[in-house]
Amino acid sequence: MIIYNGGSCQPLDRIVLFPFDDHSVPLQTGLDLQLIPHRTYPAKPSRIVVPLGDPGTPDSRAVCYYGTVCRVGEELWMWYLGQDDRDDTWFQRICFARSTDGYHWEKPDLGLVSYHGDTHNNLVDLNQGSHHVQACVVFHDPDDPDPSRRFKMAYQCRHYNNHFAVAFSEDGLTWRDSANNPVGPHLEMAGGVRHNGVYVLSGQGGAHPRPTRQMVNHISYDFETWSEAFHIGLTRGNSHLDPHGTNVGPQVHLGAAMWDRGNVLLGVYGQWNGHHTNDRRFTHMDLGLTVSNDAIHHREPIHEFPFVSASQDGWYLMPEGNPSISKYPALIQGQGFENVGEETLFWYGPWPEQISDGVRVAAWKRDRLGYFCGYLRQGWQADLSHHFVSAPIDLQGKPARVSINAEGLGDHGQVSVEILDETLLPVEAYGREQATPIVAAGFDQTAEWGAVHDVRMAGSGKVRLRVHIEGVRPEDARVYAVYLDAVQ
Repeated sequence: MIIYNGGSCQPLDRIVLFPFDDHSVPLQTGLDLQLIPHRTYPAKPSRIVVPLGDPGTPDSRAVCYYGTVCRVGEELWMWYLGQDDRDDTWFQRICFARSTDGYHWEKPDLGLVSYHGDTHNNLVDLNQGSHHVQACVVFHDPDDPDPSRRFKMAYQCRHYNNHFAVAFSEDGLTWRDSANNPVGPHLEMAGGVRHNGVYVLSGQGGAHPRPTRQMVNHISYDFETWSEAFHIGLTRGNSHLDPHGTNVGPQVHLGAAMWDRGNVLLGVYGQWNGHHTNDRRFTHMDLGLTVSNDAIHHREPIHEFPFVSASQDGWYLMPEGNPSISKYPALIQGQGFENVGEETLFWYGPWPEQISDGVRVAAWKRDRLGYFCGYLRQGWQADLSHHFVSAPIDLQGKPARVSINAEGLGDHGQVSVEILDETLLPVEAYGREQATPIVAAGFDQTAEWGAVHDVRMAGSGKVRLRVHIEGVRPEDARVYAVYLDAVQ
């Protein structure tokens, strides 16, 4: 299947229609778009899932998540940065942890790196931990024909004067530096993906005349030849220099951590809000949500929305903590979004990284990051419907199955799916009259048209999905996602 949403138009086995992706869902009426934030507060503190290590271990002073979570087989693997309590200077090494559920993480004894004369630690072997590493983004390519390159890492370190470098590994634990390092310019990175055969690395940096923090994206086809040129994927506020300095005002911190869902990529970036005095200590920083259909150009579905809120993170009720000892609320993002069971998980940490006391996790019900619902209409709008229409989709002559991720359904609110051709005309046997209303909530509720379960389109014509929210209380129904799966 191919969706024509302005993206890469690559063949896909699954297409996901999120309400907040206005390129895949370009048309809507009578609907209210809402995003669901992750917030913490004293009665519901942030959940630290990778805490500080014991005294004398490589991560005993700080655990910084300028790192990555990847699914490898049945496990989740995490690469993060650790600062110990023995070094007198800021010196971070890459540490490793693994989990099966995203909440409980093991720091295995890897036995790879001699740390103060002892190899019983969870340090990965990147130059034997001899260089301070400021950020790392790991890519897992299990289908790479060269086994020694099935794990790839882009990283920033002092050894290369903060120009980004790359390394390769067969097992994700023992790494070999590229002979071409450094392979790119100065880049403070937070995320990256391989999308449609192209590696994209996202961060802040680049040679542009506006010195404020902006999202810049570099590309490569082989992971060693990287574009020196870049695309500014997202800006905030006035990109011109404030007379007080480079830290003032709204900016984009460290690019975006990205989640590739095929026809759409979700990004999480740092919403840097600098103090007017230019003092970084007063910076506050929530994490915002972006949407992209090519991994390069990003947009916000709701402008300035705090998707992961920094408010009161790490502030606990007395007597567990002292609220007078605090800093301005600020978070950092690392690469890593995963669906685990019936949840969507995202990992993050506090900023500045030198005082980070552990990696946190934000959780939503699976794919329920935002939704469409109807709203009450009055006057001349009262008789209009509540629905949205997808971009054109080429089924490539194969059947497909439609399912809905929704809640709030029942006697007073239902969802039905209608199939249109590219010109918005109903397709015979898939009209609104034939559609069976979906009245039960669930993550994967199949759409049907009487006895018909699959969508079939003769020839090479394209289809669109028109999804209706119906009933006497359409404001109760919430549609989080629509899935179109190829039937093999």
